[in-house]
Amino acid sequence: MCLNFHTNSAEETISLGTKIGNLLKPGDIIAMQGTLAAGKTTITKGIAQALGITEDITSPTFCLISEYEGKMPLYHMDVYRLEGGEDFIDLGVEDLIYGKGVSIIEWSEKVMEELPKKTIILKLEAVEGTTERNITITNWPHGEIN
Repeated sequence: MCLNFHTNSAEETISLGTKIGNLLKPGDIIAMQGTLAAGKTTITKGIAQALGITEDITSPTFCLISEYEGKMPLYHMDVYRLEGGEDFIDLGVEDLIYGKGVSIIEWSEKVMEELPKKTIILKLEAVEGTTERNITITNWPHGEIN
């Protein structure tokens, strides 16, 4: 299933993330794609809220993986600094992406060949000069997002 959304502000992007997070199941993997400042971490904040996570969500650019506890674990990864799929696997991510939590992978374009076919792809595009975002979700297995 392919879904398309348009948000007008960071608050609306977080709200969409909350709706997505309410439908996620243990073992779901979200491959985030988009340029710098496209809203990947912003939408992750909403997903985290839906999972009952109260910690502040920040981009894991320098630590590569942040783990948060809520209704189920959230593994937030940023693979921007990696060379490719082999580096990704060398991080030991298999236990995370095949575990009982939700995995979100920013800059996933670099490691798609290492992700399972069931991976949900979430692409964010910023509308230049605005706070608007166009968001496309493909391979979504959980029905409509309202």
